[in-house]
Amino acid sequence: MRARVKQPKDPADSRPRRRRGPDGAGPPSPLLDDALAERLAAAARDPALLRTDPAPRTGPVYVTQPFLPPFAEFAPMLREIWDRKVLTNGGPCHAEFEERLAAYLGVPHVALFNNATTALVVALRALGLTGEVVTTPYSFVATSHALTWGGLTPVFADIDPRTLNLDPAAVEAAITPRTRAIMPVHCYGHPCDVEGLAAVARRHGLRIVYDAAHAFGVRDAAGSILRHGDLSVLSFHATKVFNTFEGGAIVCPDARRKDQIDKLKNFGHDGETSVIDVGLNGKMSEFNAALGLLQLRYIDSAIDRRAVIDAAYRAGLAGIAGLACLDGSGEARANFSYFPVLVGPGYPVARDALWEILKAEGIHTRRYFHPLISDHPMYAGLPSADRSRLPVASQAADRILCLPIYPDLEPEVVARVIARIADPLGR
Repeated sequence: MRARVKQPKDPADSRPRRRRGPDGAGPPSPLLDDALAERLAAAARDPALLRTDPAPRTGPVYVTQPFLPPFAEFAPMLREIWDRKVLTNGGPCHAEFEERLAAYLGVPHVALFNNATTALVVALRALGLTGEVVTTPYSFVATSHALTWGGLTPVFADIDPRTLNLDPAAVEAAITPRTRAIMPVHCYGHPCDVEGLAAVARRHGLRIVYDAAHAFGVRDAAGSILRHGDLSVLSFHATKVFNTFEGGAIVCPDARRKDQIDKLKNFGHDGETSVIDVGLNGKMSEFNAALGLLQLRYIDSAIDRRAVIDAAYRAGLAGIAGLACLDGSGEARANFSYFPVLVGPGYPVARDALWEILKAEGIHTRRYFHPLISDHPMYAGLPSADRSRLPVASQAADRILCLPIYPDLEPEVVARVIARIADPLGR
């Protein structure tokens, strides 16, 4: 398992050892259940435990499930918001969450948003970008949609076959006289070649805006991966490692940039009657910020549990011909946000057939990212969208399958997934 760098803890912010049911009573949640943790750890140590087909689990298994902290701890925070009658516009929960989040992530400033797509649009606006932006075809469509909403033209470059992140050499080959920036994605939370991309940007005088939607809490040897580039954008959507129902943030390098971004997300207002730029409404509400504050108490435990599930999958899937687990890309602290595998030659069935087999048994995996962004009709006509220019991304999109991973995932379900993948034809 990859090395982990523990974050310093605020002594006043003690984390409960056990999580209760939704009403504050009942049995503890599996998230902080020591018995479940030990069963998962035992499965990771002994792959044989994961190669048996257990009794079917009742109900479907989805690729992810949002972690929600105890409602009993959230209710008093809701009552305080109700009593204050301050619901948005930078209330006390919003201010405290920005401060605590920046401290947790180890970054200078964060500007909170109602979602990450809005944050991407504002990040691009804040840098005054025009023309072309070199980006990855291997991501969720919001990456390129944000460019298009900003009046920019996405130019797709191929990805690295090991990390599935933007290849700096391919980026450099895609630069034209109209190129103004690079928008990479830390895919699956694995860091891009930040030094290689920075070198390309320096040589050509380009900005870098990182779509870091998958990279909450990820660190390299020197600190937060979010410190790289001109700006980094986080997502707190319900499917992410850290969620605020909906939400996002821009990591800002200094107070001046944060002030500019805060104005842009509030219609461009600079005081009660002055509007200084064409802004929009991207503010996070007090309800979302309150949930974020509570989630910070639990995030380390949630990531720890994901790490154990990741290790269990790797142990159980090791040695299956034609199946490759995607490795990290040198992170000192990973967040285990996804568990992608590549289904290639030598495996008994094609990727789509395996997806259908698992789906028929109630195991809902996802083909992240198929199709490529560049395959969608609004982008397919661009010269850079031609699949012949994107051989690595095209192959990855045709082979990728993301398996279920979330903090409450039971070892019996992990074993069931592994057993079916090990014998997809039921022989």
